[in-house]
Amino acid sequence: MDINLPLILMLLVAGTGLVWLYDIVFLRKGRNAAIAAVEAQFGHSAEGETNDPGFAQARAAVAAEPALVEYSKSFFPVLFLVFALRSFLIEPFQIPSESMVPTLLVGDFIAVSKFSYGIRMPVFRNKLVPVGEPKRGEVMVFFPPHKDVYYIKRVIGLPGDEVRYVNNVLFINGEQVPQKLVKDETESACAYGSAHYQVFEETLDGISYHSRKCTVPGRLSRNGVWQVPEGHYLMIGDNRDNSSDGREWGFVPEERIVGKAFAIWMHWDKLLSIPSFSRVGSI
Repeated sequence: MDINLPLILMLLVAGTGLVWLYDIVFLRKGRNAAIAAVEAQFGHSAEGETNDPGFAQARAAVAAEPALVEYSKSFFPVLFLVFALRSFLIEPFQIPSESMVPTLLVGDFIAVSKFSYGIRMPVFRNKLVPVGEPKRGEVMVFFPPHKDVYYIKRVIGLPGDEVRYVNNVLFINGEQVPQKLVKDETESACAYGSAHYQVFEETLDGISYHSRKCTVPGRLSRNGVWQVPEGHYLMIGDNRDNSSDGREWGFVPEERIVGKAFAIWMHWDKLLSIPSFSRVGSI
């Protein structure tokens, strides 16, 4: 089940903040008046100036904040801090699928910079402050054009690019992307035929990374040409024959960008397994 955590956090911050503000503007005045009346009745100016238990009990009763106000004042600063960090600085994500193998594995926890591609309004995602633009070869978290679910893929095509993919060979604006074989996974069979996987090192605009390809190209890897429109990006997974990506559902609009994935900070495969930090490092 997909949960819109940014929206939930925003509503919690707004709700607790409004309760706190309502208490300051309306409720606190009544409590202060009640405290003053109790102090006048007992002839004491403060709870600590007397050992009279009746006065202490009466003062505590009228000074007590409503439970909702008390909880709101306690949770608002924490919720606001978490909301601000996740919205404008760094947000954590967990990798749910194999579409970015071998770069990212299922269970990897990654850190995503929310300001690398511009500071955006939380939830509504409109850009407030331009900072930078995606570059070819970077790993990006975004919302695909067909659903409001977080995806993570590699930036392959920039606005205006012509991207061609022929038999697992990538071309950008007519130039082949350099690649060299790194590993032959003969023990890892593809989902069809007698083919197996191979791992290649590709270098795109100075960024080197590993991509996984089947020795018999899949449907999306045989022959395709995509002309990237202005204000859009073509996103493709590193697990080229096991990735639902822009080759199938189209281009990602600029306003649906979430941020740049830059580090793995933990790996936790299963709920009952022990978290591992062996894969910690930059992406």
